[in-house]
Amino acid sequence: MNYLLIALQVIVALSILNVWLVQNKKPTQWRGGNATTIIEEFKVYGLPVWMCFVVGTLKILFAIGLLAAIWYPSFREPSALGLAALLLGSIAMHLKIKDPIKKSLPAFIFLTMCLYIAFPIL
Repeated sequence: MNYLLIALQVIVALSILNVWLVQNKKPTQWRGGNATTIIEEFKVYGLPVWMCFVVGTLKILFAIGLLAAIWYPSFREPSALGLAALLLGSIAMHLKIKDPIKKSLPAFIFLTMCLYIAFPIL
């Protein structure tokens, strides 16, 4: 059993669930532009509100998939790669609106963790 992999899965999953289910209406230093909620953030990016619900649903499902992958390993790679793709989109949106690089840092760190989860090298 690879405990590093399990730890990363739990960290990524719980962090994503926290952002989308607990902190979604709270301002953070990582939100795009001057947005104070996730919906405002999507508007700052020039995206329709419905896209927020699609992305949020996918991120929650992939996060749950990472947790389920602890017991059902076949979920690990698709869940990690799904989140990686969405996190890459997050980074692209920050770049699109010319946010400081600092605002992309959490997405970059979680992208890196997701890629390791999908393709563990240790």
